[in-house]
Amino acid sequence: MFEDALVESGGKLKTKSKYFTFVGIILNGSIIAALILIPLIYPEALPKTAMTTLLVAPPPPPPPPPPPPPAPVHPIKVVSEMLNNQLTFTKIPKEIKMVKEDAAPPPTMAGVAGMDGMSGGSAGGVMGGILGGIGTGPAPVVKAAAPKKIAVSAGVIAGNKLGGSSPQYPAIAKAARIQGTVVLQATISKAGSIEGLRVVSGPPMLQQAALEAVKTWRYKPYLLNGEPVEVETQVNVIFTLGG
Repeated sequence: MFEDALVESGGKLKTKSKYFTFVGIILNGSIIAALILIPLIYPEALPKTAMTTLLVAPPPPPPPPPPPPPAPVHPIKVVSEMLNNQLTFTKIPKEIKMVKEDAAPPPTMAGVAGMDGMSGGSAGGVMGGILGGIGTGPAPVVKAAAPKKIAVSAGVIAGNKLGGSSPQYPAIAKAARIQGTVVLQATISKAGSIEGLRVVSGPPMLQQAALEAVKTWRYKPYLLNGEPVEVETQVNVIFTLGG
């Protein structure tokens, strides 16, 4: 009976031990699986301290060492050896000799070799001078060149008119009762003749008659500083019907 009791009790104990072992394995596996899956499913469940530690940046590198101070500059006094020799006398001479310079040669007269002078001049003449002139006299007066052509008004030049044919009234213009003033632009030469005549304005029927008449006009030469010059002026030819 005692042996049966031992066998039976041993059997019971062995059966309970297998059950507890199986339950423990399942429980431990569930805990481990929960610890692995919870952070994957709910990352906010992780402790904030751990994440903060992972996101902290590394400390900055140390600053470079300061540059070394500049070396002191020592001024150097340079004294010219030649200056010292000029200011320092090693020996004072007993006698001081005077240096005499040779007299300058007399000034030579400007001229051209191989050519004789011209009679009637004076000593000390210059190249390009006036023959027979005196070098110390006043400079010759050069007259300014008169202009080739000047403009003169029609009223002024009318007083210099010497003569010429009168304009003939065209019969067709007279029949058409046309009258008016023909303005001509003319150049009067130095001799007083008309040159370069052209029409500026006026009735067309009267223009040709005015040109034919003015071509024959003569004027007294216009003088400027005593010299005759060409004149650019206007000539007005007036045609009027009498009665």
